[in-house]
Amino acid sequence: MSGMSGVPGLKEDCEELLGAFQQADTVRFERFAELWRERRFHTVFYGRMRALERNKLTQKTLDLAQQYFFPPYSFQIRVGALYLLYGLYNAQLCQPKQKIRIALKDWPEIQKFQLDLLDSQHYDAAFIFRKLRLARAFHFTAMPKPLTYRTKKKSEENYIKEEFKDPSDRVNSLITNDVLEELMNIHDHYQKMKCVISADKSQPDKALSLIKDDFVVTLKDITLEHQEWQQNRMKLLQNTEVTNETENKKKEQTFLEPEGSERASALARIKYKSYSAVVEVSKSRRHRQVQLESSEPGSSCGKSPSRSKKPSRRPQPARRGSSEVRGEMQVAKEAVTQHIGMPIIVEEDSEEGEVSLPKRRRQR
Repeated sequence: MSGMSGVPGLKEDCEELLGAFQQADTVRFERFAELWRERRFHTVFYGRMRALERNKLTQKTLDLAQQYFFPPYSFQIRVGALYLLYGLYNAQLCQPKQKIRIALKDWPEIQKFQLDLLDSQHYDAAFIFRKLRLARAFHFTAMPKPLTYRTKKKSEENYIKEEFKDPSDRVNSLITNDVLEELMNIHDHYQKMKCVISADKSQPDKALSLIKDDFVVTLKDITLEHQEWQQNRMKLLQNTEVTNETENKKKEQTFLEPEGSERASALARIKYKSYSAVVEVSKSRRHRQVQLESSEPGSSCGKSPSRSKKPSRRPQPARRGSSEVRGEMQVAKEAVTQHIGMPIIVEEDSEEGEVSLPKRRRQR
């Protein structure tokens, strides 16, 4: 599909969802809906974009999911692709909705797939397909891809995931149920003709026994054994891939653990040094330490009233009496005790008011 490289990660997300549905070993829509909700797959169209870009993204997504709906993919993957198309078509944000592009040459294959669903009694999948038909979700076209006049486009190779392919080979394609039935009829006719030309009409002569009597039955058993062997081989390959992935993850974790432990120990040492540098103060005096540390140079926040009086004190030419000095010391002590008892940083305006009290008293 042209332009699919412009949507990074879309193909991987679709294959991951279909792979999980294949591992579930079922074709029920209920199980697919659970996997859809677990991965929040409806958010694939989320994002702020213009209407034209949204239409292009939706069309590319539907074209990508539509590829898994046809052979050579297995029956279970094709059912999963049908469910995926149904979910993407209803989750899109385009108005009007973008349709699923189907070429006319592929429609007979889809009709055959629908008959297989009904014959196998997979009525939930048949119902989903009928819902798409009634919603007019299919756009029937002459060609699978849109053609442009006098333009050459690079034909991208359609990569098919091996795990999703139908495990059919030359043996299964040549020896089908119809072929076995035809061989059985030919074998019965052959036996009857030998009886006709034999002396004993009930059974053929031994001289005419050129093939085994159970030839067709033996061929059928060998074909079934081959199919079972191939299925077991596919399961074995999948299990080996899963074990290899787990081993690689374990190796990565063991490789990253020393680096993480070194970093954690370095952070612990830095924290220990920073915490050990703080001087411990008793609980009853911690509020005073906070006030001292929070004060900035040039501000009077966190300073006691006794210290704030020093810059505001001016030299007086006349000597004051002992009673005035005692009264001033008493006021300072009361301010200090009140300041110690309340762990609140006093604002600058209130401090200036306290400092200016002795001045007014002296002027009187």
